[in-house]
Amino acid sequence: MNPQFWWYVTRASGIVAWLMLTASVIWGIVLSTKAFAGNRRPAWLLDLHRWLGGLTVAFVAIHIAALVADSYSHFGVADLTVPYASSWKPGAVALGVLAMWFLAAVELTSLAMKRLPKRVWRGVHMASYATFWLTSLHAAFAGTDRTRLLYQGTAAGTILAVAWATMYRVGNRRSVRSAPSRGAPGARPAPE
Repeated sequence: MNPQFWWYVTRASGIVAWLMLTASVIWGIVLSTKAFAGNRRPAWLLDLHRWLGGLTVAFVAIHIAALVADSYSHFGVADLTVPYASSWKPGAVALGVLAMWFLAAVELTSLAMKRLPKRVWRGVHMASYATFWLTSLHAAFAGTDRTRLLYQGTAAGTILAVAWATMYRVGNRRSVRSAPSRGAPGARPAPE
């Protein structure tokens, strides 16, 4: 086996986790806007968002396991769970640790969504934005692929996509759930 196998797994799983997180955040933003008109949205739209979030968690777990398995860098449990505990690029690793904890909070509260007050769930779910930005900074400062053109293009694309989706969300604050349907009693006709 190649002695750098675990380092390759670490790099690849980190990038894939970041891309899955990007897709999940963008899809979540799209779901919360008027992008899908009407009161009825197919269940698979929400299922896709949940699936992307689950994939993000899975690839983060692979990323962490590969870091522990890699014999070159020697990451321990504390290095990967406590901010600034790592001696290797402590600030950059701390950003990743914080992003991991935010991701865990978002995923766990989403699994318990039906048992939580909506305001609590929504407040924690807003940490998805911070998770994306912390992950992006972690990748930029700790990632060894950051000098590669393909990585830089991908990073620019993901950051622009999330920024655009966020601006779209802010500009379309009223969600589909609170918007009256066209055929609902008391609904006003759309302006022409």
